[in-house]
Amino acid sequence: MQLFHYKKIILFLVLATAGILIAAADINPFYTDPYKLEYPDYFGNRISIPADNPTTKQGVYLGRMLFYETKLSSSKTISCASCHQQKLAFADSKAFSSGINDMPTKRNSMSLSNLLWVRNFFWDGRAKGLEQQATFPLNDPHEMGNYLEQAVKDLQRTKEYPPLFKAAFGTTEITVDRLTKAIAQFERTLISANAPYDKYLRGEYKPTPEELNGMELFMNSPVPSKNSRGANCAQCHGTPKMYMELFHNNGLDSIPKDIGREEITGMENDRGRFRVATLRNIELTAPYMHDGRFKTLEEVLDHYNEHILSSRTLSLSLQDRSNVEKGKTLGLTAQEKSNIISFLKMLTDTDFVNDPRFANPHLKKVK
Repeated sequence: MQLFHYKKIILFLVLATAGILIAAADINPFYTDPYKLEYPDYFGNRISIPADNPTTKQGVYLGRMLFYETKLSSSKTISCASCHQQKLAFADSKAFSSGINDMPTKRNSMSLSNLLWVRNFFWDGRAKGLEQQATFPLNDPHEMGNYLEQAVKDLQRTKEYPPLFKAAFGTTEITVDRLTKAIAQFERTLISANAPYDKYLRGEYKPTPEELNGMELFMNSPVPSKNSRGANCAQCHGTPKMYMELFHNNGLDSIPKDIGREEITGMENDRGRFRVATLRNIELTAPYMHDGRFKTLEEVLDHYNEHILSSRTLSLSLQDRSNVEKGKTLGLTAQEKSNIISFLKMLTDTDFVNDPRFANPHLKKVK
């Protein structure tokens, strides 16, 4: 009889444990296991993941929930996704995004993709890492209402979030540190690597003559003495990820209204310098530049071809570059500019902008 009693106790404990695991799985379908970050070899393995924030499936799921969570804003109407929409490659269509009460932000929202390789965030590079980056919009009075500390308390009172934090971090206690770590984990999974350009690199796509000529112009520097034409784009955007982590003054203004990186470093040599933005999915992320001044890719090409303004901090990559001997401008033809845009559209990754892993998990599926 006593043995039977012990067997009943053991059976009860097994069933209870299974029930807890099933309940946790219902809340979070990625209850265990590290998250496998998949990307092509040609992207390189110099990735940026802090040792104290490994990427796990439960952390990524929680981060995705928080990325789309309007409870993080003081008005309960704004989430990270408000300014970073998946259909627009996690950018938006405004020159300056709208925060709480439709208050405009200071700069254009940058596209979020391939952040696994980035170390300095925002146009001016003020944030060292994704974890720190997440705190800025949450604490900004013009973006999400300087609501981070209160948001943590609000989430603690919900039914769904404490178990999710338990699954991700081993405790139901919600803190600012854990919240930003979870968002960072999700954002590291936003990898765009299946555009026609990627397929071309893998030998799976044959570019049109226009796309191929645009690619050659994009990658080449002009050498008029050798009759070699180029647009010099690869000086800043030449990696397969279509950006390099640099800060440049790209000739938008002779006297910048926005001093850019100088505001962070205090160095005059950084005046008017901004982070080189990725060109991945560039077709979807208009308007362009830190202030959204250009509405189309045609306007962007016109700027680099004909309208670069000189200043003391103008990027060396943009000085004295011309397809004409002793030319004052880049000197691309209308057809060449059109071909470059054809190549840029090869960077549009439709799989990325439709990937259900990145979609809003709060939306119920309509049957």
